[in-house]
Amino acid sequence: MKTYLNLQLIFLLFAAGACEDGGPGEDGSADPDAAPDPVPDVDTSPDADLVPDIDDVPADDPAGDGPACSTTGHEGVATYYTFADGGGNCMFPPTPDDLNVAAINNEEYAGSGTCGGCVFIQGPIGTVTVRIVDRCPECLAGHLDLSPSAFEQIARIEEGRVDIQWHFVPCDVSGPIRYHFKEGSNPWWTAVQIRNHRHLIAKFEYMDESGSFREVSRLDYNFFVEESGMGPGPYTFRVTDEYGQVLTDGGIPHVEGGEVEGAGQFPPCL
Repeated sequence: MKTYLNLQLIFLLFAAGACEDGGPGEDGSADPDAAPDPVPDVDTSPDADLVPDIDDVPADDPAGDGPACSTTGHEGVATYYTFADGGGNCMFPPTPDDLNVAAINNEEYAGSGTCGGCVFIQGPIGTVTVRIVDRCPECLAGHLDLSPSAFEQIARIEEGRVDIQWHFVPCDVSGPIRYHFKEGSNPWWTAVQIRNHRHLIAKFEYMDESGSFREVSRLDYNFFVEESGMGPGPYTFRVTDEYGQVLTDGGIPHVEGGEVEGAGQFPPCL
């Protein structure tokens, strides 16, 4: 009798253990009506930790807080001209303390649209960043004509002409943009040049008497000229850069042959 009871007890203990280890079913099988255990979403690719989720990177703003810098590359040649002084077709004043300047070929001068822009150049022995201040009428596309001191930073001066690669970059400026009024400018014929700008200038407008902004044409000598005049001022100006960024300045007085600072500078591209 005692042996029988012991065997019965062992059988009951074995059955309870099988049910505990086997799962929700009496025979240890999975319950067909139960929800499956969640499976973690794991990227098993070799570069899983290096590739960001594409939804987290806006296509038009990779850093999340500014336009992407243009990286359009150009190939061409560089030469130098001995009388480079910072002045030229762009009608900027000479800059004897900054002779990292260049004349750009006629095609890429773009009717003065690249005046004041900055270019990074890779040459045979080095690099240099120059500011576009002049036009080289006889130069073909891709050709930059540099000051001698700028040329010496990318090649030996005795070479005279070398192959280069280049692209536009933001200018390393400080302070706000400046509005320069041409000599002879007046309320009935008003000519304005934008100076000290970080990026290329795409559009210049002024507010007329009706409160509407009117776009002003840019002439070949790098002044925005309103042939019928902008009135006596003070003016409200709106300037747009190559990335569509806009600066608006009010209360700008007319100063013939002089400059007036704006309130701000274009944010840098990234």
